[in-house]
Amino acid sequence: MCTTCRAPGNDAPPDAQRDGARLLASACAASLPEGVAVEGVAVEGVSCLANCKRALSAAMVRRDGWTYVFGDLSPDSAADLLTGAALLAGSPDGLMPWRGRPDALKRGMVARIPPLFPKETR
Repeated sequence: MCTTCRAPGNDAPPDAQRDGARLLASACAASLPEGVAVEGVAVEGVSCLANCKRALSAAMVRRDGWTYVFGDLSPDSAADLLTGAALLAGSPDGLMPWRGRPDALKRGMVARIPPLFPKETR
């Protein structure tokens, strides 16, 4: 998650905690929805995803699958991000299924990036 993002309309002082950092803290503290289990999911912050016009932003990377970048998130989108991470982690083909994806991740998708290396080289 981008820790430097500010939500649109946020007029907080420059030294105040950024909305992206709050979203990261919420995602780290959040529980997955009941019945959802994820192995190998790590939540990390990065200083910038260069998606400022669609802040708040987050990316999901799967080693053997696709990478997703989302924007237009809100500071309370942590549960949606974790649900999306669970869907991506549990996907047999490395693609995040549309069915079950939270609306914030349907409307807010910025990019879907294919695996960088062919299967033979992974």
